[in-house]
Formats: sequence, structure tokens, C-alpha cells
Amino acid sequence: MSSYAVKDLVRAAKGLISRIVPKQAGNFELAIISQENGKDVFEIESRDGKVILSGSNAVSIASALNWYLKYYCHCQLSWNGDNMRLPQTLPLVREKVRKNTVYDQRVYLNYCTFNYSSSWWDWERWEREIDWMAMNGINMPLAITGQEAVWQNTLKRFGMDDDEIRNFLVGPAYQAWQWMSNIENWAGPLPQSWIDRSIKLGQQILKRERELGMTPILQGFTGYVPIALKEHFPGADITIKPSWLKYFPPGTAQLDPLDPLFAELGKAFIEEQTKLFGTNHFYAGDPFHEGEPPKRYRGYLAKVGRALYDVTCSADPEAIIVMQSWSIREEVARAVPVDKLLVLDLNSTKWRKNQAFWGSKWVMGIIHNYGGNTAMAGALQRVLKQQSAGALRDKVYRNLTGIGIFPEAIEHNPVIYEAAAEMAWHSTTPDMKKWIMSYIHARYGLADPATQLAWKVLLRTFYTGKTSVESRRESTLTARPALKVYGSSMNGGLNNYKNYDFQDAWNAPKAMLQSSASLHDLATWRYDLVDMFRQCLADLGLPLHQSLSDAYIAGNKALFVDSFTVFLDLMDDLDELLATDVHFLLGKWLSDARKLGTTPAEKDLYEQNARWQLTVWGPYEADAVLFDYCNRQWSGLLKYFYKKRWDDYFNFLLLELDKPAEERYVETDAINHRFHRPANEANEFYRALSKWEYTWCAAGDSEKYITEPSGDCFETVTRLYAKWWPVAYEMYQQIALISTV
Repeated sequence: MSSYAVKDLVRAAKGLISRIVPKQAGNFELAIISQENGKDVFEIESRDGKVILSGSNAVSIASALNWYLKYYCHCQLSWNGDNMRLPQTLPLVREKVRKNTVYDQRVYLNYCTFNYSSSWWDWERWEREIDWMAMNGINMPLAITGQEAVWQNTLKRFGMDDDEIRNFLVGPAYQAWQWMSNIENWAGPLPQSWIDRSIKLGQQILKRERELGMTPILQGFTGYVPIALKEHFPGADITIKPSWLKYFPPGTAQLDPLDPLFAELGKAFIEEQTKLFGTNHFYAGDPFHEGEPPKRYRGYLAKVGRALYDVTCSADPEAIIVMQSWSIREEVARAVPVDKLLVLDLNSTKWRKNQAFWGSKWVMGIIHNYGGNTAMAGALQRVLKQQSAGALRDKVYRNLTGIGIFPEAIEHNPVIYEAAAEMAWHSTTPDMKKWIMSYIHARYGLADPATQLAWKVLLRTFYTGKTSVESRRESTLTARPALKVYGSSMNGGLNNYKNYDFQDAWNAPKAMLQSSASLHDLATWRYDLVDMFRQCLADLGLPLHQSLSDAYIAGNKALFVDSFTVFLDLMDDLDELLATDVHFLLGKWLSDARKLGTTPAEKDLYEQNARWQLTVWGPYEADAVLFDYCNRQWSGLLKYFYKKRWDDYFNFLLLELDKPAEERYVETDAINHRFHRPANEANEFYRALSKWEYTWCAAGDSEKYITEPSGDCFETVTRLYAKWWPVAYEMYQQIALISTV
């Protein structure tokens, strides 16, 4: 490494430290040291009153800073507020700390994260996220911001005009699925001002990531093209594919990788991307993602794989293809030279049946979250074990060279992601109970017995090892109304009674309320208090819903009214709780979207995109399946969307109870369901309800949703705990009694 490069890395690390601990930045000295066996390493020591942070690159130095802050200063940088109460005199490191990782790649981000979380991020928010990445050892982030400009410039070279191109490009809340070749046109057309802004933002992101020594993964070309391109090249082998999930017209187009136009267009795409964003030679390429190839003859897929690699190398001879395991095909992968392919096993479920990806290097990862659902959930023990270096000692993991964090959305369950990232620096799996005590000491700044008790409860409930690594825990409150509710989203579920003791979980917020008063103004503590109690109240919706459902089926109108009144009251109180923390505000999401518009029309378009994504997701169709995929317990969304649906359902059933028993509405398995949920046109009630959902998305009344917290979380939790604990206790006692009969 040249002295110039060393100076640049040190300068980048100093910049990060000045952003994270500006008042103490002068008390740190930095140095670049050699890798150990070709792997990253960092050291921490004290010398002459200074803290010396050494690392093999800027990411390693940032990781050293994070380790020092957590384990010596008891501080934490977090998505949901920080604890940065550093002591005036920095603690001494009495014995040098040296940590090395066995992983070449520490990969971060899923395509979906760029929309379920960062659709409306500005540079300030991205800068903070990149600092978080570096401090958590991430050295290979996915970087796809600005792809719309790459497409615009590429397609202009092939004769398409601006209107055609911008009608091809989707709205800003849906770009991830366009880059994954699922959709085109939906929620647009995309304004030119958005494209121009994305160029600058993408360049800022990549500049900072590279300054810190990261190796970003950029987009590759797989043959996904606009449908309109067929009109410009009628002789090209372009297949119009069925619409994704059967309800995203007009479908998509696939240019056959064996057609000569593929080589021309693909090379142009990489060239235009390189002009705008440079390259680090890693290109994401997933042909036929969540779809079928246009041809099926023997040997075709192998030719596709070779064409994919060749076209990328034609523009960048050093190219390495990065494939996700989600829709990987063996013939395609094997056609890429083994040393030119990196496979990302997003949730570590595909490596075994795919023979550890046939000799190619691969990354073991976690997804954990889908759609930004707000459940406090995860299998912490499994994360610690899977992500630590101990995994490499298992010979079945041959060719494993990295770990990854691939959530569809972030800014929730920080403990899971802190653990997943930190394990890169652990040679063995740490004891979970000891590790969690260190984690909360850093998160809150002191070893408080009450918070320790709360987290012991969380380990045996929400974060129990009985669940999978992933998190799909949902609530009846956010589900489409029905007498029998199976889940909110197409892949989610409510079958949680066997996973943990709901009643025991209430001991977590109860303990938090006994914490030291010095914690009450700490953002991390406040967020955790709200989140713990939010999950308790959300879970309470399960037995309350069962009660109202039983009352309706029994024809007991008085009990039905009482039960439904309690159910709706719970939704109101949960909304009030969520309003106390900025991370649970619908208004913030809508406001952030509107801020990016440069005209009233753009602001309205972005707000509608923001609402669509959270609720109906896609266009109205009788057989739509993605509605409520992004269900979130947010203040404003709960009160004005989810509660309104349940209130309408209550009134519908109330009228039915006035009819003779033989004429009343009966919910049977024959009702038209979409993934165990009533479809948009299951009956007249759901037809009207789903139409209202789309009306809500176009309401344009964002001003009524608060963008700043309202109320004090400690007072609110104290009051609502006293109100709802007796209800919860009675409900869970009844369940326990029934289960013993």
C-alpha cells in the first residue's frame, strides 16, 4: 500500500471519528497496520494519554473505534438514537486489544432495503448509515442509488426518448423491484428532477464508501429491458414476460442473452454506469430473478451464464459477478469461472441443497426482516452462532468466505444487527447472556439492574432461540379484518403462542419502568421501552380478537360490542404510545417523501408512493397478493388506516347480528382468500374496503400526521401498563386454563 493510500485511509477514518465523537476526536491517534493472513485486523491501546486505534484499513479503524466505545466507554451508535455520553477523560486500555476477522467479505444491504427503508433518505442520513457500516465492519455494501440515470443514459444510446424512458422507470418507492427485473412503469412516471438528484446522491455514497476502503457492489446487466425497446428493435429476441405475481401490467421484457443486441446493450450499460459511478469490479447479476427463462432447451442456461459474464467483462475485464441465492440456477452459476463468482446466500438456506455453490466463494447471511414489519423478534443465539468465526470450522461450509446482513428493511431490532456484525471479530461464539449484558451496558451507559432484568425477559420471549433467525411475527391489529386471522402479509403469521410466554413478556417493560431515572432522557432507552411495550400490546390483540370473533359466532351481540370496543380502544392506546417516539411516526415517512419533491405534483406523487408501499403495495386487482406486506405499527397508520378498517368491519358485523341467525354473514373457508387473507373482491364488504384503501393512498392529507413525537413515553407506558395489564392477565389466564382442559 502506497504512503498516499495510507494517508487517504487515515484521513477518512479521522473524518468518521470527528463526526461520531467530535469533542473527543483529538484524543485518538490512528495508524494503518498490515493484515493478518490476508484478513482485516484492528488494535486498540493507550499511549501517552491518547487512545491508539490501528487497523488494516479505515473500516478496521472504525471497527476499533466502535469496540472501544462499546467495551470501554459504554457508548453506542444506533439507528434508534444514540448513547454517546462519553466520560470527559477517555478510559485507558491497560492491555492491547487485537481483533482479526476470518471473513474476506462483510456484505450489507438487500435491494429491498433501498425502498422499504431508504426511499426518502438524503445525504445526511446516508452519511450516518455509512459511518454505521464502517463501525460495524461492513466492507462490501450494495450500492444501487442512481441506477435510473444509468438506464436513462443507456437507453438514449439505443434510440429511446425521454418520455419512453421515464415511463419505463418506476416510482421512487419501487425501484428495488425494477432493478431486480420484476416490474416496469408502476407508480411513475419518474420525474427528471429525481433522476438528477439520484446521480449526485449515488456519487456521494460511493465516494464515501470508497474513501473508507469499502468495495461496493454495483448493478450488472442481465437482459431485463423496457417493453418499448421491442418497437425499436423488432428483430431482436425480446420476450414479453407475464406480469410479476400476475397483477403488475404490462409485464416485463427479457432480451435473450444469446441475441447479439444483449452484448451491445450490456456493454453500454456497464460503460454508462462506470462514467457516472466508477467501478470496484463487483456486479450484481441475477438473471430471471423470481421468473422463468425465455428458453428451456438443454444447455441454454449455461450459455446464459457465459453470456452474462462475457458482456460484463467486455466493459470491465476485471469483473466479478455477484449472484443472490434467492433464484440461483446451477447451470447459470457454473458457467461463470469459479474465481469470478461470489454467491450471497441471503438467509443461509440454499447452500446445502446447492452443494455450497459448486466451488465458488459464498457469503452466509441473515435477512431477518421482511417489508419493514415492526415486530420485536429474532433468534439471537442463532445469529451469534451463525455469524461468528466458529462457522468456518465446520467443514460443510466449504468455500465460505464471508458473512452478510441482508434485511429487507432496517431501523428496528438493533440488537440483532449489532450481534450479526460484531461476530465478524469473534473467533468463537460468545455466551449470549454475557454478551447481552455488555450490549445493554453500552446501549444505556450503565449496568442498571432493572434494564438487565428486562433484557433477561426479552431473551426468553421475543428473542428466544425457539424461533427462526428471521422475523415474521405479525399482529391482528394490522391484518385485513376477518373473523379468522392467519396473518397480515402473504408470508407472515400469527401462530406465536408456542414460541414464547406472552404473559411473561410483560415483565420486560415492567422492569424498564423501574430503571434509574438518569436513563429517562436517553434516546436508546426510550426507544426500547416503547418497542417492548408496543410488542406486548400488539400481542394482546390476538386474544382480544379471538374474543370478539367467538362472540359474533355465538350471536352474543352485547359481548361482541364489548369485545370490539376493547379491541378498538387498544388500537387507540397503541397509537398514542407510538406517537411518543419519532421512529414510529407515519407522518415522518410521508414528510420525508414530500420534501424530495420540487413541485406540488412531485410531492403528491412521492407521498402516494410512500402510502402505496406501506398498504396496498401495487395496483388494484381482484387477486392482488402484496397488500399489507409492509404492515407497520406506526402512529397515524394504526389510527387512520388499520383502525378504520376494523371499525368498518365492526359496523358490518353489527348489522349482521340484527338479522336472524340463518341469514347472518358466515365466514367459511370458501371465501376467496389470497394467502389466507380475504381477497380484494372476496365479497361486497371487502370490495368496498379495498377501494377505500386506494382512496386513502390518494388522500393527500399528510398535514394531519405528526412528524415530531407527542407525549412522554415513560408517563404513557406507566399509565397504559396499569390500564392494560389486568386485561392481559385475565386473557392469558383464560388461555392457560383452556390449554389444560
